[in-house]
Amino acid sequence: MRIAVLDDDSAQADLVCQTLSAEGHICHAYGAGRELVRQLRRQTYDLLLLDWNVPDMSGEEVLRWVRESVSDRLPVLFITSRGHETDITSILNTGADDYLVKPVSGPVLRARVASLLRRAYFLKPPASKEVFGEFEFDLGARQVLVGGTQIALTHKEFELALLLFQHLSRPLSRAHILDVIWKQATDIPSRTMDTHVSMLRSKLGLRPERGYRLVPIYGYGYRLERIESDPQGIPADERPVAGDA
Repeated sequence: MRIAVLDDDSAQADLVCQTLSAEGHICHAYGAGRELVRQLRRQTYDLLLLDWNVPDMSGEEVLRWVRESVSDRLPVLFITSRGHETDITSILNTGADDYLVKPVSGPVLRARVASLLRRAYFLKPPASKEVFGEFEFDLGARQVLVGGTQIALTHKEFELALLLFQHLSRPLSRAHILDVIWKQATDIPSRTMDTHVSMLRSKLGLRPERGYRLVPIYGYGYRLERIESDPQGIPADERPVAGDA
């Protein structure tokens, strides 16, 4: 999971990131509220960890902006030195999902983060297969079956296809995709991702006539959409509008 950490204490932010990175998460630390907001306009995160007292835009202000502008479902955990009961109830009522008072031990932090992610994304124990309609992903063999027919995909194509289906209808930033699929590699040509997306669109038939649309989001990333069909099998975006000749 991609986690954004807002804390102007670099030592504390580094400790949090090291603790969660050891669990397999990808962490990005920010020292000021507006810096995080700028990134949230361009990137996708699965969880936010916010301190309250940070420069130029408090954690509470960031939380309000997130709930108004990003999502009311994005989980937010406050980690702050403010431990008065009124502070805790105030920030939870504002929209935070959980609250920890510094100092926080590693085991408690890991447990709270795991709990939040389970609730937010209904995480299940590792499975051998994941099925999305006619698309079946064999995680052990790293193979994809479409309507029972195996489709030859490269290792990266498999990972990218699985990521897109796991986040169906959710916009994914290019940074998110690079983090998860290419592990933050800095030598990846800018067109590599676009080429992989194009290959998936072709190999898996991710087109409206098959009930899916894999679309670029200008200046942001990509989104895989499911298109509902009527009983005649006509995709929603191709049905005639009432009154049309």
